[in-house]
Amino acid sequence: MSGEYAPGDIESKWQSYWEANKTFRTSNPGEPGFDPSKKKYYVLDMFPYPSGAGLHVGHPEGYTATDIIARYRRMRGYNVLHTMGWDAFGLPAEQHAIDTGQHPAVTTEKNINNFRRQLKMLGFSYDWDREISTTAPDYYRWTQWIFLQIYNAWYDEKAKRARPIAELEIPDDVKSSGESAVREFVDSHRLAYLAEVPVNWCPALGTVLSNEEVTNEGRSERGNHPVYRRPLKQWMLRITRYADRLESDLAELDWPESVKLMQRNWIGRSEGAQVRFRLADHNGHIEIFTTRPDTLFGATYMVLAPEHPLVDRITTPDRREAVREYVAQAASRSELDRTADNKSKTGVFTGAFAINPANGEKVPVWVADYVLMTYGTGAIMAVPGHDQRDHDFATTFDLPIRKVVEPADGNGTFNIRDAAYEGEGTAVGSGNFDGLSTREFKKRITAWLEAQGIGRGTVNYKLRDWLFSRQRYWGEPFPILHGADGRIVALEDSELPVTLPPMTDFRPAVEVANAASPVQITVPEPPLGRAKDWVTVQRQGASYQRELNTMPQWAGSCWYYLRFLDPKNKTRFCGRDAEQYWMRSARKDGTPHVGGIDLYVGGAEHAVLHLLYARFWHKVLFDLGHVSTPEPFGKLFNQGMIRAFAYVDARGAYVGYDDIDFREDGAFHRATGEKLTGAVEKMSKSMKNVINPEEVVHEYGGDSLRLYEMFMGPLEASKPWNPRDVPGVFRFLQRAWRLVVNEATGELSAMVASRDAEPDAALERVLHKTIRKVGDDIDRMAFNTAISAMMEFVNEAYRLKSIHPSQAERFALILSPFAPHIAEELWERLRGTMWIGSLAYESWPTWDAAMVEDSQVEVPVQVNGKMAGKVIVSKSADESAVRSAALADDRVKGRIGEGRIVKTIYVPGRMLNLIVK
Repeated sequence: MSGEYAPGDIESKWQSYWEANKTFRTSNPGEPGFDPSKKKYYVLDMFPYPSGAGLHVGHPEGYTATDIIARYRRMRGYNVLHTMGWDAFGLPAEQHAIDTGQHPAVTTEKNINNFRRQLKMLGFSYDWDREISTTAPDYYRWTQWIFLQIYNAWYDEKAKRARPIAELEIPDDVKSSGESAVREFVDSHRLAYLAEVPVNWCPALGTVLSNEEVTNEGRSERGNHPVYRRPLKQWMLRITRYADRLESDLAELDWPESVKLMQRNWIGRSEGAQVRFRLADHNGHIEIFTTRPDTLFGATYMVLAPEHPLVDRITTPDRREAVREYVAQAASRSELDRTADNKSKTGVFTGAFAINPANGEKVPVWVADYVLMTYGTGAIMAVPGHDQRDHDFATTFDLPIRKVVEPADGNGTFNIRDAAYEGEGTAVGSGNFDGLSTREFKKRITAWLEAQGIGRGTVNYKLRDWLFSRQRYWGEPFPILHGADGRIVALEDSELPVTLPPMTDFRPAVEVANAASPVQITVPEPPLGRAKDWVTVQRQGASYQRELNTMPQWAGSCWYYLRFLDPKNKTRFCGRDAEQYWMRSARKDGTPHVGGIDLYVGGAEHAVLHLLYARFWHKVLFDLGHVSTPEPFGKLFNQGMIRAFAYVDARGAYVGYDDIDFREDGAFHRATGEKLTGAVEKMSKSMKNVINPEEVVHEYGGDSLRLYEMFMGPLEASKPWNPRDVPGVFRFLQRAWRLVVNEATGELSAMVASRDAEPDAALERVLHKTIRKVGDDIDRMAFNTAISAMMEFVNEAYRLKSIHPSQAERFALILSPFAPHIAEELWERLRGTMWIGSLAYESWPTWDAAMVEDSQVEVPVQVNGKMAGKVIVSKSADESAVRSAALADDRVKGRIGEGRIVKTIYVPGRMLNLIVK
């Protein structure tokens, strides 16, 4: 190889070497090569969805960070688990296949191959022998197995954990009612169950969508199709049973506080009271949950969610047409839109009344879409004097507004007609409770409700059970059979996996919604229903039908980190020894940590759902004895988003980079010469600002891309990509190369001293400081400042025009986590015939405390409080010595001039101030 720094040649050489020698293969306990004396470190990326577009430069940011950590930990003597796989089921892959006419299995495999190729270009040290895909039958066989664990479990509220359904005690009266009653009782306790619930139904896509897949305007994110709320029988997972643990266990996790807050808000724990309002003209009651039972006397009307089952029953004949029309309109709005913070409120009176249990007053019952069936009981008591949403509604419809809480500050000027008072204070207009503080009132009214048998104190959660069905083809089939009599049969472990049938027509049966009456929309049979030979199953002389829905994309990503531990295991989702080794972590004090993965890195967009769902599955597995830790992710880090400049012309049309001429004075359209307007935006095809990493690698190399992404700024911050800055890190690597290699001959450069020579003491001191700085910064994930320190070291070596081989070798070692290809090549050339192989497992260089502690200190010198200069003195220098050094400095002497020093103020090692007259 020539002496010129040629990233393409160097990087392909070392990538081939690592792959051929399985350099980064990691052994499990009991396997050859496993060293039980080493500590473990499990560092994990949130694995990607392999889209057809491939990687853009935003993807490698987190992957580079985890690779730096993984390489560093190996050099520090850890057994490191660092893996990659593919979250490949789901709606985007299926929709793309439908659009192109290709089977999703074909497009998915093609996309995975492309992603893998692109990742390998960047030299990530993954153990590729552990690669997984959620679409592989030998993977989703265990996804189905975990679903069965959840299905065959119930939550014991006394023990606060899940237990096998076989341990559920059946009451005697249920037993005496027969087999059907027993089965119904058991099914009502399972953690996975079938229920008819309101869902986001998209007729055009032919499937249920999650709230996150629906825009505020009530349309699908993919395709912009109308989405309607309608009841549908779905598989549900009883995640609400874990709400308290999911909320309380956050305190034990080393996660960003912002993520913990988002999860707490999503779980939405609130203390309050469940209260029953008796219907005035019908049998039964309306049950509500309120966090402010102290405002019960201020309830002047009630509101039901449009989906509430009581709506149709209690609506009077004269109001029926208006109510049904309103319910139909509400079905076309998303929950996000319905709960948006705006004063515009809509609703319709049902004609029914309920009785306020506090004062016996009749209050009207309305239907309004700002109340959701998915929160609380789907009904509220409306207190417009002390809830702003209710106030806005009451103002719109001229309903009574009553004050029952006097502000705590005694603000007599507060006008309840202008706005609601939502704070605490003193009870007024509340009968015998008048004069009580809000806190005391809550206790008293709750006790009174319980004594009257019309309410109780309770804890409520905003979290709803997890809707787990999708009416699509490209997902995990459920391991469930349905009998003609409605009986549900769970498959045995030996019958797994239930594989997807090969289908040429896997499109959903879509329909055009009837805009005039969207509640009449029917749900077509899911695509799997067309695989007739697959659907029908014969067992013991009886005919059964397979479940036709598939699992959502979330299913495979809920547990993938566990399969990485032991991906080839055919008898368990992962071996017990592997799980207990890799998932057991310790705090600094040595006590076990609740979460096993030492570092989990991914985008903040997954802060709630993926992390919450994975925690839920993990806790069920923990309760059932399948895993050894109550939490999966001990430490979480969210990298910031890499954005890019998007350019538009005078018409507002986006212009791609290929059509732009970048000059010192701006960006210009290459064809027209027009100056363009640029702004930093999220990378998007529509904005024509997506940057392909392959283009950067082709021009500057993978090491340059890695370095630039880490040098842009703090890892957690959002940063703009600037292609004009990439050459800067490339030049740094060139300088590091030329420091060691003679570009003309390929031999060691003239700056590399003889091994027999003594290392330069000044450079040695700088190197020790650099080693300490880089190691500390890696531990802090402050990679940008670590790179700065290495740049400073190279500059110092050039200033001295000399570097000892041992110094160059140690520098190559600390550079290697960041730029592994060039570091390997420098190491090999420095070691010569003494070395064959990779530096990946070489020890991280040590630093000497005596070398990093400066014996001298720089002291600022002031004259009459104004900076005059700086002097370098020994750390042990006293005031007299510092003063002498200052008076010998020409700048200080010039400032003093003909003046006379009348006073000296000295702060040891920090400042000398000379008072001159």
